[in-house]
Amino acid sequence: MMNRSEVERIKMTYRAGMRIRLLKMDDVQAPPVGTEGTVRGVDDIGSVMVAWDTGSSLSVVLGEDEIEVIPFNSRYRP
Repeated sequence: MMNRSEVERIKMTYRAGMRIRLLKMDDVQAPPVGTEGTVRGVDDIGSVMVAWDTGSSLSVVLGEDEIEVIPFNSRYRP
């Protein structure tokens, strides 16, 4: 289990509204690798709550699952 300072660091890293991309998730209900989503927040145990573009709301467990932040300037392609 993560300590309070680790959870706070995750909350500062993954802010509500940020866009992320799934790199790895070992779960039968996981969205496909490469799926993008919007961070809804971080819960008190450090899981990143995500609204996936597929409609799923499965949270990301850092250390087991892998995600990357989609840079703001790469979200809008002319």
